[in-house]
Amino acid sequence: MRAIWKGAVSFGLVNVPVRLYSATENHDVQFRQVHREDGGRIKYKRVCSIDGEEVAYDDIAKGFETDDGEMVVLTDDDLSDLPISTSREIAVDKFVPSDQIDPLYYDKCYYLEPEKAAVKPYVLLREALEQTDRVALVTVSIRTRMTVAVLRVRDDVISMQTLLWPDEVRAADFGVLNDASDEVKPAEQAMAQMLVESLTGDYEPDEYEDDYEQAVRALVKAKLEGGEVKAPAPEADTGGEVVDLLAALQQSVNRAKSSRGEASDAPRTSAEKSTKKATAKKAAAKKATAKKAPAKKTAAKKTTAKKAPAKKKAS
Repeated sequence: MRAIWKGAVSFGLVNVPVRLYSATENHDVQFRQVHREDGGRIKYKRVCSIDGEEVAYDDIAKGFETDDGEMVVLTDDDLSDLPISTSREIAVDKFVPSDQIDPLYYDKCYYLEPEKAAVKPYVLLREALEQTDRVALVTVSIRTRMTVAVLRVRDDVISMQTLLWPDEVRAADFGVLNDASDEVKPAEQAMAQMLVESLTGDYEPDEYEDDYEQAVRALVKAKLEGGEVKAPAPEADTGGEVVDLLAALQQSVNRAKSSRGEASDAPRTSAEKSTKKATAKKAAAKKATAKKAPAKKTAAKKTTAKKAPAKKKAS
């Protein structure tokens, strides 16, 4: 695994330098939209919904749409004034009983690995959490945004799981359930409890498999073995995403040079590069021809000079 963040857990006067790793990964099968005839990937252009014109990267800004459909355009200056945090501290606010936090609030999960010099305080915190059956409620800044999370122990490792904000959890308000308890008869309730008891067991993660993913991969393998595959064709240079990105980067370089009073470098397209190569080849050919011509002329003069004295002796 690769660490995605470095910082320190702080509780009281104790600091524990740690590395942050993603604890989960998504293995969902990903499909791409392709042309049925030749397997070519489908590409989309950035088109303005008002004038129908394609929009360059430099002309794209962030917009916030209100509930009534109005759009507020936010500039880079506007966003620079927003409160952001670059703190590398995982600050423990309090220790709370583990059963006080509704699992519905749990979001993304990470592992915390201690630095070599901080193993002892790391183990100290881990043992304290396990022995008291509590979790540490912390605040942490990830990607410049402050969020709330909890530290808990899993397989002798301290894990950190971010929490959703209260307004991100929807209320379960279904009117149809209000009087449903009055309709359940005691005999039915007893039978339901018996069913629960008969199916009681322990959770074993390895007992469950993603049969859909396995079926898709088996299908793809069979098609590959049967030769049902489209060879990737070379994509035409139509000024797509990569070209636009390179142009944007080149434009940024040119602007930086202009601000320093330096000459900017215009980006060369593939056609310009081909033209330059062809011109260089023609110039080289002309130069080679020019060198050969004088050599032939000199040889002719030398031959004439040798023959002239011979005619003079004959007379």
